[in-house]
Amino acid sequence: MKKIEIFTDGACKGNPGPGGWGAILRMGRHEKEMSGSDPQTTNNRMEMTAVIRALNALTEPCEVTICTDSRYVIDGMTKWIQGWQKKGWINASKQPVRNADLWHDMIEACHRHTISWQWVRGHDGHVENERADKLASDAALMAGSKT
Repeated sequence: MKKIEIFTDGACKGNPGPGGWGAILRMGRHEKEMSGSDPQTTNNRMEMTAVIRALNALTEPCEVTICTDSRYVIDGMTKWIQGWQKKGWINASKQPVRNADLWHDMIEACHRHTISWQWVRGHDGHVENERADKLASDAALMAGSKT
């Protein structure tokens, strides 16, 4: 199985507001940058979208390390998701889980890969996180200029 590192970030100019996501996929010395935007979204949705789009870009099952500064994404996938599924997508506050559509998409995107999650402190000099942040922020600015 190929080993891939994915570095992701999301950004939003206003929350909600125009948003962007960025991802860097690395296999050995090979890298691919990806980004995209949404004219009206939230930061958490962009954080999730970055992971989903990066995983969906992989053409075969891989061992993937996902590096993100989003505790929301990591905790959602490693701590909360099983409880949400058991409770019919209702959270601890007895409310519908926010972003359930993207959580379903993330489960599907992760399904065929072996995933490990790594949290990195955002805006703390982590080179790839800073690059993913720039991709996401630039995409959010572009989305904002189109509205």
